[in-house]
Amino acid sequence: MKIQQTSFKKTLSIILSLSIVLLLISLISLTIGAVNIPLQNIANLLLNKEIEENYRIIILQLRLPRILMAIFVGGGLSISGVVLQALLRNPLAEPYILGISSGGTLGAVIALSFGFTLMSIPLLALLGAVLVILVVFLSAEYQGKFDSNRLLLTGIMIGAFLNSLILLIMVIKHRETKEAFLWLIGNLSSTNTQTLYIVIPIVILAFIFIYYKAKSYNLISIDEEIAISLGTEVEKFKKFSYLIASIITAVTVSFNGIIGFVGLVIPHLVRITLGADHKILIPASFLLGSIYLLTIDTIARTIIAPIEIPIGALTAIIGAPIFLVLLLRKPKL
Repeated sequence: MKIQQTSFKKTLSIILSLSIVLLLISLISLTIGAVNIPLQNIANLLLNKEIEENYRIIILQLRLPRILMAIFVGGGLSISGVVLQALLRNPLAEPYILGISSGGTLGAVIALSFGFTLMSIPLLALLGAVLVILVVFLSAEYQGKFDSNRLLLTGIMIGAFLNSLILLIMVIKHRETKEAFLWLIGNLSSTNTQTLYIVIPIVILAFIFIYYKAKSYNLISIDEEIAISLGTEVEKFKKFSYLIASIITAVTVSFNGIIGFVGLVIPHLVRITLGADHKILIPASFLLGSIYLLTIDTIARTIIAPIEIPIGALTAIIGAPIFLVLLLRKPKL
């Protein structure tokens, strides 16, 4: 198997096109909602001109943070999916496969069950996700080597165990954990500036590392022996890559709940349309994931406004049929 390299000109044109689409959708998302905002007001705000105070509050405190969160969560989950699919050489690999989402959800459910403050909920969710990362990674060490199969199996088993524990707590503490249902199906409604200060830098740093190592992902997705022969320290590289993908997943789940199918469908779609070269696969997946999640979130909060549909429900409803079509059209992914 050989990965066809994408030319710089083609890569640049694709990235620019996707960036323009993302910018246009961001502008649309800023203007529409329970309160529609004329585009002129957004232009005036960008030019530092006076606009109505209620419009300023809606744009800067409500919609813009949420748009940024959708961009970086969608992009982050997509590149996490790219990494896991490359390392495991499995098109069904996705960011929640290691049980990290279950750890984050359990932390949130415990916080809700015992009446913790609102700000402590994402912190406990993050702690739960990190603890699962530690357990899964420690179990993957076998005879001095990092075993991907052990990592995968442990993650699946821990995820199943924690999901059962989550359901048990929710049955026992059903009054206190009503909000946990929103966590289980994901939403971006609790986004604020403080959460962005955590999510954005982590996703940006992860993207830089992943993109910088695009050649290594190309090699390892073909054959580990080839990667070793060409100078890649496969064991260290795999361990660090798994860790980065896990951190992205942990952070996104901790602040937004479980938003499924993004990290599974988007890498597939990009790979089928643009090829398997990670030099284009990584940035294109990030941008398309951002476009996808931002579009879904805009629909979720506007289609029956002022009622909001949980975004995780829509990503599953839309993502599952898309994935099925991809499998039917391209059986050998």
